[in-house]
Amino acid sequence: MKLLSIIIPCYNEQENIADFYAEVLKNESYFTDNNFSLEFCFIDDGSSDGTLAEIKKLKTQDERVGYLSFSRNFGKEAAIYAGLNKANGDYLVFMDADLQDPPSLLPDMLNLINEGYDSVATRRVNRKGEPPVRSFFARRFYKLMKRISKAEIVDGARDYRLMTRQMADAILKMPEYNRFTKGIFGWIGFKTKWLEFENIERRKGETKWSFWKLVSYSLDGITAFSTAPLRMASFFGILLCLIAFIFINIIVIRALIFGDPTSGWPSLASIILLVSGVQLFCIGIIGEYLAKTYMEVKNRPIYLVKEESQ
Repeated sequence: MKLLSIIIPCYNEQENIADFYAEVLKNESYFTDNNFSLEFCFIDDGSSDGTLAEIKKLKTQDERVGYLSFSRNFGKEAAIYAGLNKANGDYLVFMDADLQDPPSLLPDMLNLINEGYDSVATRRVNRKGEPPVRSFFARRFYKLMKRISKAEIVDGARDYRLMTRQMADAILKMPEYNRFTKGIFGWIGFKTKWLEFENIERRKGETKWSFWKLVSYSLDGITAFSTAPLRMASFFGILLCLIAFIFINIIVIRALIFGDPTSGWPSLASIILLVSGVQLFCIGIIGEYLAKTYMEVKNRPIYLVKEESQ
């Protein structure tokens, strides 16, 4: 039998664990008929509620359930990487415990991967139920990444993805500390089939992704898979040097002809403020890349495990 590992990153999802498990098992007849055995890999990302207790309760009922519990909250990216390390399956799939990734798609995904694909990825065709401002900026982010990055990052893409062991091993060869999994999926390549579905709202609880967390995550993605911002900083520097050279010539010529070098201080102050602002902006861009380099060279572990099932 082929082993399917279901990797479930969890952070304060105690209300959804049992429901998620029950929804997955609704497809059990399909798994049995097609010679698939299951393995549940719950990754407790330092939850402060009863998430781990709910997982342990499932563990007593089903020996196929396994878990890792982090020493603190390391983030979903670390949880995905930890799940890949722990899972033993011939095929692996990432799913959120909040049931926004419908388990009912698993049979279709397995059928498609049996056709010769290395992975089957999912994307939402709409953002129903999501705040309009958040949807607007999300779409702008994906359009920007498509322009400035070589990695294939699809608008509406979810982390809900089924892959072969070969593809999972390729991801594990990228142990970078600053992780952006959607970019990693696109960067490593492999033959991928996209499966679309209507957006599904959380069944219980509230999202852990605030607007500012998503902005920070977007910046991580941009700096991880594109050097375009650094080129933009260089472009601004060259452009401002040219503008400054032109203005210096204008000022010198004006002083020689009209002999009035003291006029125009408001425009001069505006130019100084503009140039200073652009300089600080460019320094900020360089600082973002330098900070990422700083964290990488520390070579800290991506996550720390406090407790693990046998």
